[in-house]
Amino acid sequence: MGNQIQNEFRTKTGPIRLNKYLSEAGVCSRREADRLIASGRVTVDGHPGETGMKVYPGQEVCVGKRVVSRQDEMIVLAVNKPAGIVCTEDRRERNSIVRFLDYPVRVTYVGRLDKDSRGLLLMTNNGDIINKIMRAVNQHEKEYKVTVDHPLTSEFLERMAEGIPILDTVTRPCRVQKIGKYTFTIILTQGLNRQIRRMCEALGYQVKDLVRTRILNIELGTLKEGEYRRVSDEELDQLYARIKDSSNDPPGGRHNP
Repeated sequence: MGNQIQNEFRTKTGPIRLNKYLSEAGVCSRREADRLIASGRVTVDGHPGETGMKVYPGQEVCVGKRVVSRQDEMIVLAVNKPAGIVCTEDRRERNSIVRFLDYPVRVTYVGRLDKDSRGLLLMTNNGDIINKIMRAVNQHEKEYKVTVDHPLTSEFLERMAEGIPILDTVTRPCRVQKIGKYTFTIILTQGLNRQIRRMCEALGYQVKDLVRTRILNIELGTLKEGEYRRVSDEELDQLYARIKDSSNDPPGGRHNP
């Protein structure tokens, strides 16, 4: 993974478009930024900002009276986590996702995947995005492909969709679809500890393989296992649109289906 990072990573010290500056500072999407600029609420060094203008290092950008800081480039990565890699920032863990990725900018994961699970993991240096995605009250979708040890029955699928009593609660109703004799997809809007595995176990099934394929609008797609990619500006704009009204209070508990 080291060569990929060396080829991909660039420290941005040159000028940047004002709308992208606001997006990477975590203010809003580029489209929303253009609206803010057009409304006259954005200033650069005390002067009204203009659509399409560029901001240079050292210039002061304000939205209203609030100074907007983009001291570091915002990083959002889509990672295809292999099984065996642990979602922890503790570098003493030999197989931690942080050691595995070894990215030159400090990034952390958005929602755990347990050690035995694999698939899409978002990693970012933007705490606001992490909190808005992970707060259970915001009910953001995460989709998984699950393979179990027994043939699927209609009763199993119905009960999974209706909600299962685990961890002193009942899971939220969710969407479940059979795609094979032993395989189904499930879309959750919460992230209880090892939720999918516990739900299956409560019905007498064991999970043999669990892959997260989507978080909100970000999809795993054809990303190879163990590889990562930068989330595109278009994907970030869609992500902002989906989380803009979400609470960003720090989430509680563990989230690792």
